[in-house]
Amino acid sequence: MAVSAIASLTRFSTYYSFSSSSLTFNYLFSRRIIFAVSANKRQQKQQSCRIMASSTISLSPGQDKIAAPYGSWKSPITADVVSGASKRLGGTAVDGHGHLIWLESRPTESGRAVLVKEPEKAGGEPIDITPKEFAVRSTAQEYGGGAFRIFGDTVVFSNYKDQRLYKQSVDSKDSSPVPITPDYGAPLICYADGVYDSRFNRYVTVREDHREDGLNPITDIVAIDLSDQNIQEPKVLVSGSDFYAFPRIDPKGERVAWIEWHHPNMPWDKSELWVGYISENGDVYKRICVAGFDPTKVESPTEPKWSSRGELFFVTDRESGFWNLHKWVESNNEVLAVYSLNAEFSRPLWVFGMNSYEIIQSHEEKNLIACSYRQNGRSFLGILDDVEGSLSLLDIPFTDIDNITSGNNCLYVEGASAVEPSSVAKLTLDGHKLKAVDFKIVWSSSPDSLKYKSYFSLPELIEFPTDVLGQKAYAYYYPPSNPIYQASQEEKPPLLLKSHGGPTSETRGMLNLNIQYWTSRGWAFVDVNYGGSTGYGREYRERLLGNWGIVDVNDCCSCARFLVDSGKADEERLCITGGSAGGYTTLAALAFRDTFKAGASLYGVADLSMLRAETHKFESRYIDNLVGTEKDYFERSPLNFVDKFSCPIILFQGLEDKVVPPDQARKIYRALKEKGLPVALVEYEGEQHGFRKAESIKFTLEQQMVFFARLVGNFNVADEINPIKIDNFD
Repeated sequence: MAVSAIASLTRFSTYYSFSSSSLTFNYLFSRRIIFAVSANKRQQKQQSCRIMASSTISLSPGQDKIAAPYGSWKSPITADVVSGASKRLGGTAVDGHGHLIWLESRPTESGRAVLVKEPEKAGGEPIDITPKEFAVRSTAQEYGGGAFRIFGDTVVFSNYKDQRLYKQSVDSKDSSPVPITPDYGAPLICYADGVYDSRFNRYVTVREDHREDGLNPITDIVAIDLSDQNIQEPKVLVSGSDFYAFPRIDPKGERVAWIEWHHPNMPWDKSELWVGYISENGDVYKRICVAGFDPTKVESPTEPKWSSRGELFFVTDRESGFWNLHKWVESNNEVLAVYSLNAEFSRPLWVFGMNSYEIIQSHEEKNLIACSYRQNGRSFLGILDDVEGSLSLLDIPFTDIDNITSGNNCLYVEGASAVEPSSVAKLTLDGHKLKAVDFKIVWSSSPDSLKYKSYFSLPELIEFPTDVLGQKAYAYYYPPSNPIYQASQEEKPPLLLKSHGGPTSETRGMLNLNIQYWTSRGWAFVDVNYGGSTGYGREYRERLLGNWGIVDVNDCCSCARFLVDSGKADEERLCITGGSAGGYTTLAALAFRDTFKAGASLYGVADLSMLRAETHKFESRYIDNLVGTEKDYFERSPLNFVDKFSCPIILFQGLEDKVVPPDQARKIYRALKEKGLPVALVEYEGEQHGFRKAESIKFTLEQQMVFFARLVGNFNVADEINPIKIDNFD
């Protein structure tokens, strides 16, 4: 089915439609076209980027590599391969029979997310649980997560189209989802991060209610009766705070734990862990703040979890500044550290439903906890004995780990490595649950990726000096890599620097075919963890407070200069890209520095004041702490300093984006075009914040490549790509 990618417009549309297998251009002309797609043969001959058929090349044994300029190499890792390998994992669970169930989003189905159950027999095919007319996804806080929960043979999930909760059997292939929340005529209420309460046969979950105010919804914790055949309005259990997450019921159904936080804080700045006691009629009648109440201790507790004996564990970063495991002693309301390490045992709460640890054994003497942590740019997995305070590391191939799910005498680990894409592995433990005796991949975002292994560029973790004397920042550097080609020794490769989103987030050294697309064609690529990134403790994370648009920009420029000085990049061919907050850093670097020669902003921020006024509730006060005064808002907004831009820019934007609305891209595009700089804007119908459709992913990747090649690359692209028209250039 053809999918429309909407080109930039004022009031009339110029559009081009394309499918995943071929690119066909269609024109809709008007007097107010902002740009049209260049597609006739005469223009194609003028494009410096268009050469070579993309046939496969291989070397005979003993044959020397083919000499060709960086950037011009042919690679089997095509944009089609990348877009087809962009399945996302939305969580894992185990049903009452011990079967693994996972949530995967499929770019080939326009990003539709589907619950899938492992095959009944070895060698069989996985079974789709979600009917074709449904999609499992929550839009709570726009980023969603925590969209389903399995208990026994039942799943409760959030349906993307109407955001209602549905109940369905995971055992029967013919089971149809049944709604359990009211129909409000529109997706005005969404739910996330639920848990089953067996004492009252109800579902306890976070609710985000947009009925009164779409930009400032009311968030609370509610209970939904599962025994009543008549759908009732959910019962409010906890309310009054700006945000909630992680409602978790103890084994007896007598207590509920949750995390809450208030504007202007984000959950990683300062949050609170509460416990509420549940009465005989199911109400929360008494509350105790377990962590986060002491104004002398700045902390952000997260991920509460009850043991089978009713002990409450959680992760917090009090005192050390690193997210470590702790335990609550109820008798005197005391918090004890379970294990202390200068490492992160959790990550920032951008999405609901994180599960960084599991209590896999609980008895009178002790608990055994399977947990992962990040330290020095990589992940580790271990079994923690909470009595002895010892951590036994498990030797597995993953160097990057996200969530953990406990199975029958096994763990299901979401992870990746430099040569393994995002995957789920079944990890079988020995009888003492302290060693791994078997490791098997049971799901992969790209099961065919290993056939391209000879082309993979392996990440090198680098430390580089920042503008602050004696201070370091971090990045993953990927050199050009292709078994068929080599460049001359005199030539240095073009460099694409990526600034990650968030900005409170972390880039990781795992296999990403998007990166390999560049490196296998002869580009160097560097993924920067600028000051403000997670994975390195609170002190590193807080470098960005009051300094967004300064520290991140300086660190990206410092990283590029470091690689030039190290002989790993061509100073005249430095390009920068990024999405969301990374798009802001990209635009700010191009406006306020002269390090880079071209840039690509994906749904990036051009005007900080506009972002503050228009973005959704979750992030509406986020930049208060990142920016500062009204003067700072003005002086760090690239849109206010268009005169300082001096190089080409391409912009990509989803038209349904509520995090960074489309006007951000449109306004900076028009201003840059008026200034006379080479610029292009691509807008996608049906895309939100982050592109989920295979067609959008492919087109964005190819157009970045050809844009950079034409304007700063000084090489010809091997792939057959029809470039869009660039204003003030074509």
